[in-house]
Order: sequence, then C-alpha cells, then structure tokens
Amino acid sequence: MIKYIGSKRVLVPHIVRGVSAFPESGRVLDLFSGTSRVARGLKESGRYVIANDHLTYAATLARCYIQADATRWLEESTRLIAELAETPGEPGYFTKAFCEDARYLQPHNGARVDAIREEIARRRLPPELEAIALVSLMEAADRVDSTTGLQMAYLKRWAARSFNDLELRVPAILPGPGEALQLEAVDAAAQVDADVAYIDPPYNQHSYMGNYHVWESLVRWDKPATYGIANKRIQCKDYKSDFNSKRRIHAGLRAVLDAVRCKHLLVSFNNEGYVERDDMIEVLSEKGHVGHVAVDFKRYVGAQIGIHNLDGEKVGEVSHLRNKEYLFVVSERRETVDAVLRALEQSIGKASLASGAAERKRETHESERSLER
Repeated sequence: MIKYIGSKRVLVPHIVRGVSAFPESGRVLDLFSGTSRVARGLKESGRYVIANDHLTYAATLARCYIQADATRWLEESTRLIAELAETPGEPGYFTKAFCEDARYLQPHNGARVDAIREEIARRRLPPELEAIALVSLMEAADRVDSTTGLQMAYLKRWAARSFNDLELRVPAILPGPGEALQLEAVDAAAQVDADVAYIDPPYNQHSYMGNYHVWESLVRWDKPATYGIANKRIQCKDYKSDFNSKRRIHAGLRAVLDAVRCKHLLVSFNNEGYVERDDMIEVLSEKGHVGHVAVDFKRYVGAQIGIHNLDGEKVGEVSHLRNKEYLFVVSERRETVDAVLRALEQSIGKASLASGAAERKRETHESERSLER
C-alpha cells in the first residue's frame, strides 16, 4: 500500500482484536478509511466492511481492497495488469506537472504513468476493475517516488528508488463482499447501519487532500491547474475540513457522533491532534461508557529528519520522535467496554513480546488505561 502519514499499519492487529471483542461485530463501518489498511484487516478477519472516504483516491483504494471480491475479479485483473504493463511511455500532463515542473517522479516513470492512465480511461472498465487498475498504478508510482511520504514537497536530490523502473503489480485483493462509499463522514454515519463504527478522523491542520494531491489528480484524471512549488491541484486552496481546524474540529466530531447509528464505537486519535484526551472522553461519554488505551510508537519518517526550508537546507530540529495513538472504546454496557480494553491490552502486550523486546516494553507500548462513567 502507499506510504501514508497517519497510517494504522502497526495498529491494525490490535484494532481487529478490539473489534472482535465486541459482542456484535459482523458488520463494521470505517468512516475515514484512508488507505483502507484497517478496513482491509477487518475484511480479512471475515467481517462485512463498509469503507468510506470523501477523497477520490481513498474511495478508489476502498473500492479495490474492500468492495472488489477476489473470487470475481482476480483472474480478470491479473490479465488486465499484464496488458497495461506492456503500455509504452508517452509523456503528458502527469510528466509535465509532477516530473518536470515538480520532481515527485523521474520523467521516464512519469511517461509510463501518463500512458497507462490514459489507457485505463480509454477502456471504460467496470468500477471494481478500474479501481484495481488505478490502485496498481498508484502503488507502482509510490514505489519510485522521491518524497518522504508526503506530497507537500519533494526531495532536493532524487531518491535512490526513483531511478528504478515503474512496475505494475496486482493488488492483494481479498475474497468476499464489502462496500466502498465516497461520502462526507457525517452523511455516511447517518446512512449506514452497522454493529461497530471505527472512527479515525484527521487530527491537525494538514489536509489529506494537500498531503496526497498527486494521487487525487492521478485518480480523478481531471488534469487541473496547479500552484506553488509543490504543484498542488488548485482545489487545495479552497478545500476546507472541520477536522483540519482547531476551532471547528469539536463541532465536526460532535456532528459525526450525533449521526452515527452503530451500537459500538472504536475511535482512534493521536496525541498531537487538536482534541485533548480528556476532551475526547467527555464528548464520547455522551454515547455511552468510555475507556481507552494508549500505544506509543515512532512518528512518521518526515517528522524524524528535521525541519527544512524550500532549498532543502535543515533549519530546525525535531521536537520529539515518538507519539501516542489513543484507542477509545465506547458502548452502552460498561462490561463490554472493559472486555474490549482487555482484548486490546492483550494484543498490544503480545505484539511487544513477539518483537523480542520485552525488556523495552515500556518504551514501545505504554500501558496507560482508563475506564470512564
């Protein structure tokens, strides 16, 4: 899957274990699905997952990894990817915008992206098959990019991986049904009935539209006007989300919680976010009993290399290298919350032991826990 700030890759096993501990968990709504890592983990565990995200590239990832059933689409998508891989490069919009005017990929790979994307558009594929093809292309481009994982900037010197040739691979789609939505979170919350809602909203000023504008433009293929050194799509100037505003995030969170129709909630939130832990507990308490655990882990790579100016010169030091991800459990029954917390703690503890670093457990997994109300 693509490199992604806020990715829950390390947390997926714990989240799946926590969801499994709810008394009903066969149908799960992932309201802010992003790369669909969590949704995919839940689908792999045998659940029916509805993955939602309002951004086009994220909804496409969900259509590939959640909605597409491998028993129906794997054979056909394997043939399609092999055919697309034979497409010769032809520079176009993508090469000019993201390889020449900006330096996200090297031009020889940009030309392949252009040609393959045009061929996908020309074929007018069914939604699931188109999503599989687009995700294959997105992930191939991600493997040869020249960034630290964010598209707010690119490296001053080409990354070593950018010299490699772009290579399409068939995404690891799963058998079984699922559903992908592209709605605002509050609308999806109001429309979907499920046993559990997993809620992992944006948490600070950085919008995912701006962070991953190259993927948004690649998937939409609307060839928009761009601006700035990062060559962001012009839409990023006007893009507004309550969750990217310190002033509006509480209202946005309350609106989603008021709308959600699920019996149980599992909420993920970072300690660097705009909502403090105690404030989050207070808001969630309106939905039932609340408990939480905290997992301590490394910050994303871009936050570990220091602060740089537009010329790539280091101008500041990183304030800290680790942060916490809080997992909040919400249910009407206190014993349910307690059971899920125990499951989360056991999963986190087992992962620490399995890493062969039991003696460093305090450094890698914080044993913080509380049960409210």
